[in-house]
Amino acid sequence: MITDSVTRHIENLGKGQFPAYIYDLSALAEHAHAVRSALSGPGSPEIFYAAKANPDPEILRTVAPYVDGIEVASGGELRHVLEAVPNARIAFGGPGKTDAELRDALELRVERIHVESPHELKRLARLSQPVGGADVMLRVNLAGDRAGAALAMTGPFGMDPDLIEECRPILAASPWIRLRGIHAHLASGLNAEAMLRQSEQILAWARPWLSSAGVKSSEINLGGGMAVDYAHPDRRFDWLTYGEGIAKLARPGETLRIEPGRAMAVYAGWYVTDVLDVKHAHGDAFAVLRGGTMQIRTPVTKGHDHPFTLLPGTSEGPAAEGVPVTYVGQLCTPKDVFARHIPTDRIAVGDVVAFSMSGAYAWNISHYNFLMHPHPTFHYLPGE
Repeated sequence: MITDSVTRHIENLGKGQFPAYIYDLSALAEHAHAVRSALSGPGSPEIFYAAKANPDPEILRTVAPYVDGIEVASGGELRHVLEAVPNARIAFGGPGKTDAELRDALELRVERIHVESPHELKRLARLSQPVGGADVMLRVNLAGDRAGAALAMTGPFGMDPDLIEECRPILAASPWIRLRGIHAHLASGLNAEAMLRQSEQILAWARPWLSSAGVKSSEINLGGGMAVDYAHPDRRFDWLTYGEGIAKLARPGETLRIEPGRAMAVYAGWYVTDVLDVKHAHGDAFAVLRGGTMQIRTPVTKGHDHPFTLLPGTSEGPAAEGVPVTYVGQLCTPKDVFARHIPTDRIAVGDVVAFSMSGAYAWNISHYNFLMHPHPTFHYLPGE
């Protein structure tokens, strides 16, 4: 449901401002506070916000007070995050790190580097010796049941249990590389119960492996992937159940960590635009909107009908009434679709469409220079 504050801001926007991203920083702070509160008791994990979900500086600064650190996945993200939140604790992940990125991680004193392969570990060992070493976590890729997952992180991500064994002699030969623990992000789109089952699997593998490697006061990063339900925006991940379950799994002397991204920021953003044309073709009704999925890539990447609220406008031209409507953008491709065959009482040229759940993996993953349409404007509803 659209909030009164977002509606009022939309009403004050001129058409020259569309398309527009509106970020409700107050709502983001409230949600981040709720997540923090659900994960604040004994045995609760540290929270590192995954910057890849939305690295907007205002988003980062709003989330920062409620998390323990920020996870980045490139040298560009690293420098961007430190500019926005200079004192943030940083974990650096992602496959295919270049030597330049590893040097950045060392020079900028990244707290933890998530190592993805034996080859990456060798390169890091070579680079880190002159600067006093590095603190690393090895990323493991475990097989297992991923039923119900929206995305299974298989293939090039991390090391399977056989490959990770190749890291032992490298670590033994490089005492300046300090092994702190294990990182495992195995799947995305899991509910609290499924996340807890996955966490049990990770812990069952990681604890004996770290013990055999002589790691004391170990750290185990359980990853992110908390479910977000675009079809039912009011259904949110059950942080209380998850927090209680993780606390029961925790053991004294170890640090558990999670990396939520989408589930933290998605609810705070809106992509707002207006209707340029309404027409019928071969029995179907189409509303052509200013902008398109080159500016909010989520509907295409998720393959879904993106949730929205239709706000009546000036009704300046053609309209469709009482029929299903497909909402499309300005791109020269039939794939430029926000939502298909949505029952609609009435839609007309000049109406405004506000797409909710646009606070994560929306603008920042979009190919926004395709066809060179004007970029959206950005607006921030102030936090508390």
